[in-house]
Amino acid sequence: MEEILPNLYRIEIPLPQNPLGAINSYVIKSGESSLIIDTGMNQEKCARVLLAGLKKLSVDLERADYFITHWHADHLAGVVNVATDTSVVHLSHVEASVINSGRYEHWERFPEFLRRSGFPETDLQRVVKTYSSPKYRPTKMLDIRPVREGDEIVIGDYTFRCIETPGHSPGHMCLYEPGKKVFVSGDHILPEVTPIIALMSYEENPLREYLESLEKICNLDVKLVLPAHGNVFDNFKERVEELKQHHKRRTDEVLAILGKGEQSAFTVASQMTWDVAYQSWQRFPASQKWFACGEALAHLKYLEAAGKVRRKEQDGGIFFSLRQATV
Repeated sequence: MEEILPNLYRIEIPLPQNPLGAINSYVIKSGESSLIIDTGMNQEKCARVLLAGLKKLSVDLERADYFITHWHADHLAGVVNVATDTSVVHLSHVEASVINSGRYEHWERFPEFLRRSGFPETDLQRVVKTYSSPKYRPTKMLDIRPVREGDEIVIGDYTFRCIETPGHSPGHMCLYEPGKKVFVSGDHILPEVTPIIALMSYEENPLREYLESLEKICNLDVKLVLPAHGNVFDNFKERVEELKQHHKRRTDEVLAILGKGEQSAFTVASQMTWDVAYQSWQRFPASQKWFACGEALAHLKYLEAAGKVRRKEQDGGIFFSLRQATV
């Protein structure tokens, strides 16, 4: 745990069996009240570390509210271990409606989406078994307060403005404190790794949304970025530009792979460059193949919408090819 700015603290919460290792929970104190940003997974070790940190900071849970940057389990699910009947949980209106309803149809449809994209059945069943567990979801009803673009959350000397930044998730939201030039980036901008941008249905175009979200924030006056994973950093504009260039290289790579002929998204993913420790695609764990395939699909959908790639459905599968330029 460390103090980042006056009355603003970071608690590093471990993420067991997760390659990211840990998530940052930020705590802003004002008198007896507090705002806590992101809470880790709904797992005993995460809860133990978060509660110990809050106790050390003398946070009164009866006078604490929460802001969740997005609905992924390592950010949202742990809030059930700390929120009380008096707590308000702020979450983007896009995702709050799903969480409040308790319906997760988007996850239930995803296995069939991957199956049609060429994902092997054996690996698919491993992924479904791991990621469909209820322990990764909130286990009780919460008072979730939907927030929108431009809404403000005031806590002590801090006035945070909500900024919608979809891409990593449909309703991802960042916080910006213009007076102190602080940007709470969630998973939108990370200092060392690129956020996962994955497609979960063909009605979406998350990569386009992500790139538009980067453009939306790139001119903000930011001196300090508070990411959900990794260390606090200050090279805001440089990092935004690096992320743009990363996806430009990725789209160029996907086009080069499709230059070999028509392929499924899974086959495309198996040929893409991944910064991982595994020596070959065959050695990738099923979960890593899942993330890779989702990223490949996001780039394929982006290129399809841009008129550079053609999508074809045949015999229950989905295949992609280059769209030939017309003279």
